[in-house]
This record gives sequence, C-alpha cells and structure tokens, in this order.
Amino acid sequence: MTTENHEVQLYAKRVAPVPRSIKGAFRTFKTTVLWIGFAVYFLLPWLPWSRNDAPAQAVLFDIPGRRYMMFDFVVYPQDIFWLSMLLFIAAVVLFFATSLVGRAFCGYFCFQTLWTDAYIWIEHFLQGERPARLKLAREATYLAAGVLREHVCTFICPYGRFQSAMYDPETLTAHYDRKRGEGASGRMAARAGLRTLDERHAKGHGDCIDCSLCVQVCPVGIDIRDGLQPTCISCGLCVDACNAIMDKMAYPRGLVRYDSETNLNKPMPAKPFLDWKRLKVIGYGVSIVLMTAYLFYDIQHRHSFEHSIQQIRSPLYVVLSDGNIRNRYQIRLTNISGAPETYSIEARGIPAGALDVGNFQQVAVRNGKSVIIQASVELTPQSADSIGEFEFVIRNGKGEVVVDPVRFFTRKNG
Repeated sequence: MTTENHEVQLYAKRVAPVPRSIKGAFRTFKTTVLWIGFAVYFLLPWLPWSRNDAPAQAVLFDIPGRRYMMFDFVVYPQDIFWLSMLLFIAAVVLFFATSLVGRAFCGYFCFQTLWTDAYIWIEHFLQGERPARLKLAREATYLAAGVLREHVCTFICPYGRFQSAMYDPETLTAHYDRKRGEGASGRMAARAGLRTLDERHAKGHGDCIDCSLCVQVCPVGIDIRDGLQPTCISCGLCVDACNAIMDKMAYPRGLVRYDSETNLNKPMPAKPFLDWKRLKVIGYGVSIVLMTAYLFYDIQHRHSFEHSIQQIRSPLYVVLSDGNIRNRYQIRLTNISGAPETYSIEARGIPAGALDVGNFQQVAVRNGKSVIIQASVELTPQSADSIGEFEFVIRNGKGEVVVDPVRFFTRKNG
C-alpha cells in the first residue's frame, strides 16, 4: 500500500524481541516471584508427609484412590463443587486485580512470563548481553522451547484479548508521560546544549532523551512511548530502565511509571494511587470475600462420610403372601474421613423390626472406599397406609449423624 509521500507496510515479518538486562525495584520483584514460583513448582512434590494409606508425599494425586491430597486435606471427585468455586474466585480475583493495576498478573505471576524470564536468564548466562544475542539470533540458534514467548501473550492467551473490557481510565498500568517526555518540540537525544533540563525546556524539548532503553528491556518488544498496547504485560521493566536513565541524567524519576490515564490527563498530575472506590472494583471485592467465606464454610462443615439412599423402583413395592407390603432401598456410603470407620444404619418412624439390612447393622468401610447396602422395609397394610414416610438414620463411630427422609409406597400412593 502506498500514499503520495511514503509506503505503508501492512504486514511485516515478526522481529523477535531480545531484551536487555536491567536492575531496579520491579526487576527485583519479578526475580523474587520467579524464584518463589519455581521453588513451589519443583520442590513441593518432594516434600514428605506421613500418611497411613498413601505414599508419604505432601501433595499427591492418588489416581487409583480417586482423590487429591494436600497435606491433611483430602478432596474427592464428589467435591467438584469446590473446584468450581475456586475457579470462580480465581477469575474474580483476576478481574479485581486488572481493574486496579492492569495486566500486573501477566507481568509478575503468569507462568508463561516466568518461563520466558528463565529462558532469557539462561540465554544471558550462555550467550551474553543483548548485542551478542542479537548476533546469534541472526544465525538461528534458538530452539523451539525459547521461540513462542510473547506469542503466547499476544495470540494464544485469552486474557490479553478481553483485558480491555476490564480497564478503566482509573486503572494503574505502565504509562509514558507524553506531555513531560515530548514537550512542545518532541523528544531529542542528550547532546551539547541539550543535556540539562533547563537547556531542553528552553528549546521546547521534553525529558525523554530517546535512548530507547525502555524498548530494549521490554520482554514483548513494544515501545511504551506509543501508548497503551494490548501486548503490554505491565511488568514494569520499562519503568526500571527509564528511572535508571533519569538518575544518570539527574532528571526526576517517573517519566515512565505506573499511573492512570485520568491522572496523566490532569494539567498537574498528582502522585499515582490505587483508586479502589469504584463500583466495579467494590463489586469484585465483595464477590471475592463472600465466595471465599462460603467455600471455607462448606469445607469446614463437610461430613466425614457421604451417603445416598435410592428407592428401588422395579417394582416400587411388593405385596407378600401374608398381605404385608415391602419396599426396597439401596444405601451407598463413602468414607472420606481419612481413616477406617464403622457405620450403623437405623430407621425412625416405623415399627421395630420393620427394617432389614441383613448382616449390615454395623458396616466397616476403609478410607476413600464406598459400600452399597441393600435394605428392605416390611409393613402391615394398616401401618403402611398410616406411615407414608419415614427416616433412615446413619451414624459413624465418632457420633456424627445424618438423617434422610424416604417414602414408603403402597397401593394408595404407588
């Protein structure tokens, strides 16, 4: 595509970013998160934990036993509701953080970012600083594991696609202070007659000396001076780079900083701050608190066993030769207490001796296992017509009790 003055290239070959090393507060924080994350990822599976019925491992997926164990906490497939709640809480926490500080999660905590950071560190250790790596990059020395990098953030990760819906003008993210950096005459390199702020301001130039260090340190290869971009992961390395240059030039820090569009657009920007007094942010916060509280409440009040009682419906009832009526039930017990347990099954609301569970008045169940008990209830026609409903009572050895009402079917209600 061409215009009268110049040619505009709509499609260009991707140039892989080769970040330069930088020191600063945000780089230190990123490195700290990286080491903590890798320590948890690689060392936690080796942490021992004493168990009676499983390997001595603190975090364990027990596939044969169909359970997930984290220290003394055991989760079974029937606890899938907890996973749903946890995913919901994680999503809202992400929305909450994005509304406040943009894609800071991407910049510091996303494992794609951590892996990319690790590869860059290895390349720096083996191949040298940015100029040496640029030379080697032209000779095709990168393996596939080190190639994807920012492609994940730019094209694969859905978070980068819908993040704009969660941004507000009050959201803190990495910004270039264009008014201060450009001035009336634009940015200009520091040279004779343009080194001090007074000299630069007298000629209309801004504080940016066009060193491009903020571009060189960016892991996704963008120029923060072009404004907010969807590929920016708010890692803050451009802030560290610019502050380092400002210190060398004896200029005030903060030309590139975490700030909001609202504050930057003020005639005299104030000190950046987290603006949490917004309806959306408060709504996210309340949702996180309520759902987290409910999740912990549900975990704390979980029974040490699970049960289900189903009426056997083929047929609903049987009329015996003596005129009595029999209903049959299937009782399923699952022990999730963490140790072997014994359960007793009783019936409430029917005459004594009407319940028949064979030899299963006392049922021993191993931890993580289930048993199915066939129970039958036999009533005289008179008792059956007057009862209609009764209750199964299940107790364990620790005194925990559950009561489950069931119906008794007859000719009249069947």
